[in-house]
Amino acid sequence: MNPDTGRAARFREAISGFIEERRSAKEQDRNYDPAKYEYRAWLADAARRVGQIQVVTHVLKATHPDARGSSLHVPPSNLPPHPDIGSHVLDGGFAEDAVGSAAALDVFKFLRTEVEGRRLLDWMRAGDADLKAALSDDPAEAEAWTATFASLVRQGEAPASHPLAKQVYWLVGDDPRNDGNYHLLQPLFSSSLAHAVHADIQSAWFGEANMEARKAFRENRPSEVPCREYRDLAVRKLGGTNSQNISQLNSERGGLNYLLPSLPPPAWKARGVRLLRHASAFTGLIHFGAMRELVAALAEFLASNPDPTIETRNRREAMEQAIGLELAVFGATVRSQQQPGWTRDPQCELPRHQQLWLDPDRTTLEVRTEPGHPEWQADDEAFIREYEQGDWADGVATDFGRWLNQQLRERSPRLLTLAEVEMRHFARQAILDVAWPTPMQRRVATEGAA
Repeated sequence: MNPDTGRAARFREAISGFIEERRSAKEQDRNYDPAKYEYRAWLADAARRVGQIQVVTHVLKATHPDARGSSLHVPPSNLPPHPDIGSHVLDGGFAEDAVGSAAALDVFKFLRTEVEGRRLLDWMRAGDADLKAALSDDPAEAEAWTATFASLVRQGEAPASHPLAKQVYWLVGDDPRNDGNYHLLQPLFSSSLAHAVHADIQSAWFGEANMEARKAFRENRPSEVPCREYRDLAVRKLGGTNSQNISQLNSERGGLNYLLPSLPPPAWKARGVRLLRHASAFTGLIHFGAMRELVAALAEFLASNPDPTIETRNRREAMEQAIGLELAVFGATVRSQQQPGWTRDPQCELPRHQQLWLDPDRTTLEVRTEPGHPEWQADDEAFIREYEQGDWADGVATDFGRWLNQQLRERSPRLLTLAEVEMRHFARQAILDVAWPTPMQRRVATEGAA
């Protein structure tokens, strides 16, 4: 079949546009070579690098970054129905992920370029004649490149697990020698499902329609759009400082993977954290959970003046992450135990930024309009405005950094010199993953460090 020259031109225009974007992004690099971004040269290099990555739906390294088993490509249509929610509920528009060498992930981005509503990868797999004509004037070369790019969706050899994959099975039958008598408790991480959940939560938080619905709710006005909310979320950060090491979609999510709340009935809740008539939420934080033991362990380790090795850094980061997790649990505990609007109590003496951190659901309450108390309405409106601006997290970060610095100083004379640099470090380490449901730049105040 003779190719459609007009349609082939559209494919070529889309391909040229992507290559030009890559060239512009790399133009300032020290090793920039314009010859690499010539049309045929770039495609030939991309075809060479395809083997370094793989399109998948279930990502092994999300369970543990050092796991060496198999990631899988399992479309939802290939999965059996199940009463629980899983990737089997996704429709044909599910997102595919890519794993492998970070240096080759731009090839996956290239193949996601859309022409006529479909990705280049889909056209490659369909063997589209017009796309082949756009790839190369040499039919043999175009055929070879098409087959190579289409191979991005593949299953390797027999799938293999790994101890770090944490594939936990439970015997449900009588014969432990029969593999069919086991039930999988820890499934492989579905990046496609995590991406769908992330997109829906982002839409609920920041989608224009839902923001208008929330505004209508606050103003007690009718809305044609239902107001959607996700409360008491936790966030699992994957990949550390380089989320691309896990997968491409994980990188696009900024490493954030939301966890929905799994909370006990109210009658099971422990005694509440008391914050009224306190000038800071951190006043009694040292007595919360395992915070005292964690801070003491970090102080002892820092005071020992350990050698500056990778092992030292890893151990220190593990301790800091544990303290950050305890801080996250503290915040979640306060938010779950207190009724929305508890910071309206005249006995609440917390700074405004700490109120915004620990009473976010106050923004969903109706603004008070008592004729005898016009200041209540002004305060509620300011609270909503300041929460949506998001600057409150900076103040919380600074407060926590100073608090942790002071706790460490009190535990060892060798740590009395901890000052501004350490305060900023502890603040960033602990607050970035717990104060807000999306990644943003945190600015820790530099003036007046204790």
